[in-house]
Amino acid sequence: MHAPTLAQWVGDPAAFTTAYWRRRPGVFRPDGGVRSPFALADVDAALATGFLPEPYVEMTRAEDPLGRDDYLTPRAVHESSYGGFADEKKIRALLDDGATLLMRRIDQWHGPTRDLLARLSAELQRAVEAFCFVTPPGTQGVPLHRDDADVLVLQLNGSKSWRVHEGPADGNWRHGRVDGEPPAEVLRATLRAGEVLYIPRGFAHQAVGNEGLSVHLSLTIREIHMGDLFRSLQKLSAKSMTIETRPLDDAAVLAAATAMLEHVRAAVADLTPEDLVRHARRRKLAALPAPRSPISLTAVAAGHDGPA
Repeated sequence: MHAPTLAQWVGDPAAFTTAYWRRRPGVFRPDGGVRSPFALADVDAALATGFLPEPYVEMTRAEDPLGRDDYLTPRAVHESSYGGFADEKKIRALLDDGATLLMRRIDQWHGPTRDLLARLSAELQRAVEAFCFVTPPGTQGVPLHRDDADVLVLQLNGSKSWRVHEGPADGNWRHGRVDGEPPAEVLRATLRAGEVLYIPRGFAHQAVGNEGLSVHLSLTIREIHMGDLFRSLQKLSAKSMTIETRPLDDAAVLAAATAMLEHVRAAVADLTPEDLVRHARRRKLAALPAPRSPISLTAVAAGHDGPA
């Protein structure tokens, strides 16, 4: 398995796939630690602009929800006011009070992270997204929950104590908060800077900030679900279908239905499950942000700065 980007996080990709992928959680400590394209300084820089909007930023507490006005503020642009922008002072005060800062989809607005995830998504043939959590010591931002994704957690700063519990018994499960008696615990670990935690899809987990200001980057590896497969089946079976869009009478409606069924039967006759899965995964990959263009506007401008 040639996966150099994944190898930087978990060591031998083949060994990781055999021993951990979709089977059990694990902690990885690469020599020298993992180098992240996103750091605490990038968090500061993003907040300092004052223009990071909701939903890319949220403040959370495990058992004490916060209102959006507690950490967002409006901005005036050309005499008009627009709400929903991160307020650095409010966020800092909430962090001092024990709340957790969540920054969503970093891959959509931070170029180096976008490039990393483009490489990792290509290696895994699955969509990968990036999130950042900043948690004060001794506090918990999110209660026990399940994610609809495999997760690679990279500790950037401080440390965080994790508990991972058993995964769901079958495919009929829901992501989100886990109430009631928690599933059996299968891993307990404290993650320090440069270390990586892998959590399989659906395994319940929770974390508490430990020493210092805990900052971690979560890479969520999205798998397809029934809805993705159904939409791909629709796309594949409707390809090249030529049927009247709005039949004018009952006979025409029945004729259109007959033609549609005949077309779909012929279209899926040779379709394999592997074809369907491959198409659904490619559709998810296509929705990811594209890698940054190697030709920047700065380089373009420089190319026009020759002698007059």
